Amino acid sequence: MVQMLDEDSTVDPWRRRSRRTRRQMPLWQELPLLLVVAFCLAVLIRTFLLQAFFIPSGSMENTLLIGDRVLVNKVVYDVRDPVRGEVVVFRGTDKWVAQEVQEPEPGLLGKVGRTLGDLVGVSRPGEKDFIKRVIGVPGDRVRCCDNGRVVVNGVPLDESAYVSEDSPDKLPPNPKECRSRQFTEVVVPPGQIFVMGDHRLVSQDARCQGPVPIDNVVGRAFMIVWPSERWTTLPVPDTFANLSPANAAPAAPAPVDPDPVGGIVLVLPLTAALSVLARSGRPPRVRQRRLHP
Repeated sequence: MVQMLDEDSTVDPWRRRSRRTRRQMPLWQELPLLLVVAFCLAVLIRTFLLQAFFIPSGSMENTLLIGDRVLVNKVVYDVRDPVRGEVVVFRGTDKWVAQEVQEPEPGLLGKVGRTLGDLVGVSRPGEKDFIKRVIGVPGDRVRCCDNGRVVVNGVPLDESAYVSEDSPDKLPPNPKECRSRQFTEVVVPPGQIFVMGDHRLVSQDARCQGPVPIDNVVGRAFMIVWPSERWTTLPVPDTFANLSPANAAPAAPAPVDPDPVGGIVLVLPLTAALSVLARSGRPPRVRQRRLHP
């Protein structure tokens, strides 16, 4: 007859005593540790995966409203180039001038807060951060107008799905101002994109400030996350489906919405936040970077 042995009888006595005397770390010690881990995760996510941005102007209305918060996928363009119709965040060239009024220099605490915020990607953006929609990719011929419509590679675009208020079409084109709907045909140079705001009446974009190098693109804005009633994805409009690959150089792969990479990496910050929530019982405050018009 086989005798069943108690589990503890097979364990070394010293290790058994050590296991019995081990205690769980108290909350006041564990919570700071969890916060440090969450901060480190936020820094990694901000650097390589995701970043939150605050919309301060109406240049992308009504797609993006003043006060909206968007998530930007920073890795998608490491594997492919931007395609027409995507909303992108980028650093403007020397020709791009920010419309936002400069705020007074912050005090010591303000500077410390901005430094920490920049580490996790929730502070104000630099003076050259913008958000616009991609209209043309390298090799495209972009002009206006055909009965008031923007033309890409000879195909007039129906932009009624996202353009809220267009510029007047009676004003003559001015290469130094984006007040007119009309602009001279532009052949998008290699390695650059032609971008425009959805609120054409107020947007300062590639019509007067020139194309943007793809290397300057921070990432794709793929989701509105705040306010909660506007929580939605930012898909590519059907407008650009009319442009066949034969009309473009080079052809761009068809995007999939919502962005799968963005959806995957979104799990990481939520997991870190939930781990802190489970221990502290308090919801974390999320601040975002702001974008220029």
